[in-house]
Amino acid sequence: MTIEEHLSTIDALAVQPFPEEAYADFSGNGGPAHRVRDLQVSRDFWDDDDGLAWVEAEADMRACLDALAARLTTRWGKAFFVDLGPYLIAGCEGEFVPEPLDFLSQQVVSMQVWPLPDSGRWLALALGQADKELPLILFAAVGQASALDLDVSGRSSAEPHDGGRR
Repeated sequence: MTIEEHLSTIDALAVQPFPEEAYADFSGNGGPAHRVRDLQVSRDFWDDDDGLAWVEAEADMRACLDALAARLTTRWGKAFFVDLGPYLIAGCEGEFVPEPLDFLSQQVVSMQVWPLPDSGRWLALALGQADKELPLILFAAVGQASALDLDVSGRSSAEPHDGGRR
């Protein structure tokens, strides 16, 4: 898919109502407070003994992520990064983790987040992989502001940082 097609998917995702019940299908998943879409999925890496296919796929998907992030930054301003490690740990320790943070934390190290003006929502882009043999996935996710503790201005109580790439 092209950047324009991905942006069209993101635009639709940003305004779609959240489903009343949890679901998963070929393109992603959702529930009462979130939606997640797989924008791009690489091949799997079961037979990538030298790691070269992974390196190439990661570079291609990172370039797509960066291009999308640049376009979204033009629209909504600079994103902040959310480290998903604490959410993964909390979930593993049996604590409640709101969606889509629970789902994403199992596959992604960090995500870039843009508060969506006047909607009570945020949109995130993230590149992740559930295990080294499985495909890389470029995710777009929308969640309720409360999942990230965003106030009405879209500011997070979490401190933004610039790193965390997987």
